Amino acid sequence: MTIKPLTDRVLIKMEEAEETTKSGILLAGSAKEKPQIADVIEAGPGGIVDGKEITMYVKKGDRVITSKYSGTEIKLDGEEYTIVRQSDILAIVE
Repeated sequence: MTIKPLTDRVLIKMEEAEETTKSGILLAGSAKEKPQIADVIEAGPGGIVDGKEITMYVKKGDRVITSKYSGTEIKLDGEEYTIVRQSDILAIVE
């Protein structure tokens, strides 16, 4: 099964949260910070959203930084993904 985002939506896969601090302390699951760096799995085509033309700047394969608690989390074939609006993406990591 595949997911094809519509209009200005982007399907991303978040990177794993770090399990240890820089000093080597092991973190409990609740103490881990939610990751903000993700890989773009698929991007919508853009188009007209709320009467405005949206041009997509991100593409499949980009590595991006997102807003901390943005998007809708989904699970597909045992993998966890997030669908966000392009406007929730803060930067492309190069």
